[in-house]
Amino acid sequence: MALELKHVTKRFGQFTAVDDLSLVIPEKEIFGFLGANGAGKTTTFRMILGLLDPSGGEISWEGKPLNYSTSHLVGYLPEERGLYPKLKVRDQIVYLARLRGMTKNEAQQELKFWLDRFRVPEYENKKVEELSKGNQQKIQFIAAVIHKPKLLILDEPFSGLDPVNVEQLKDAVLALKENGTTIVFSSHQMHHVEELCEHLCIMQKGKPVVHGALKEIKRAFGKKNLIIHGDFPLESLKDFPGVVKAKPTMEGILLQIEGESVAEAILQEIVGKGFIRKFALEEPSLNDIFIEKVGASYE
Repeated sequence: MALELKHVTKRFGQFTAVDDLSLVIPEKEIFGFLGANGAGKTTTFRMILGLLDPSGGEISWEGKPLNYSTSHLVGYLPEERGLYPKLKVRDQIVYLARLRGMTKNEAQQELKFWLDRFRVPEYENKKVEELSKGNQQKIQFIAAVIHKPKLLILDEPFSGLDPVNVEQLKDAVLALKENGTTIVFSSHQMHHVEELCEHLCIMQKGKPVVHGALKEIKRAFGKKNLIIHGDFPLESLKDFPGVVKAKPTMEGILLQIEGESVAEAILQEIVGKGFIRKFALEEPSLNDIFIEKVGASYE
């Protein structure tokens, strides 16, 4: 057990931003933290970091309270990036690392390691404002991990990155997890969460609406997706018994169905009507679950 939140509440005047939130975030794992804007994610992160005091409840790391004495154990990549644009990359990272208790020499060595890993060793002496947005993001990420934190909080780490940079950052996150870092991350991009997280929590209006292991959440959802591509009309399947939702696609139709038996009945219905290029039954996507639980798409 690494990070535990017990009945955590945060009020701002009459407004309750986080409402009686209890979570256990397992050690050495990537935990997804989802919710539409205003759901209470960033407020929760700020309480974990000790930047905000909870109005009620308690937050602990390995059974001890989190406060300034534990801040060297924590790394944070905020959603609003905040680097000094006029400073050189090296001066900035060394300064931030020394605030975390590292020596100048240690910080420079660790910075070299990360710049090599991201294949940008030449950025060491550049000013931050001279870098593209994606490369500024890499420097901000290095700032969050330079001191080898035990707990890493990533708020929208992949936003605004091109696919190549996303893959580089994702590989770095997975490598940190392999080395024993506990990682909590929020993302608007559901496929990243599905790819990286074993457990997750979906927040709505300060409360968790879904919480648990991703596999269990998908199993409990019950419904499945059925993708059919065929050389004949498929629109009428939207009224087939057991079909919950239907969406035409370029090649055919995507159906959300109540269970596997519905897929079997549909197959019997369409066999012989024409050439079936694809008939695939898939687990529900996290986006399907999010839409059902929160009532809005999250893309």
